[in-house]
Amino acid sequence: MLRRRQVAQAAAEATARAQRASQTCCGLCERPVQHTSRHHLVPREEGGRYGDTVDLCQPCHSSVHRFLSNRELARQYSTLEALRRAEELQGYLSWIKKNRVEKIRNRHGKE
Repeated sequence: MLRRRQVAQAAAEATARAQRASQTCCGLCERPVQHTSRHHLVPREEGGRYGDTVDLCQPCHSSVHRFLSNRELARQYSTLEALRRAEELQGYLSWIKKNRVEKIRNRHGKE
């Protein structure tokens, strides 16, 4: 009976290690997530087609484009550090770091 428990515990630990290894980390919120997408720090339509990119989780990627225009991204937030300091994202970042959200609805940007 004890041996079965040890085997089951070892299997559970191995599964947990494999899941952690398969997860990636979001460049903005720094949470471990299942999937990320490439975000151009300078949007393609603003000349950043071949520029630097960062991998963001879907909630962060959606929210960046929700709260900041492409022009703002290109002119003021063209580095990851600047994006992390963006005043418009501070409330969102403090919220997302406390949650295990993997996906949110795509929302329309500023009008």
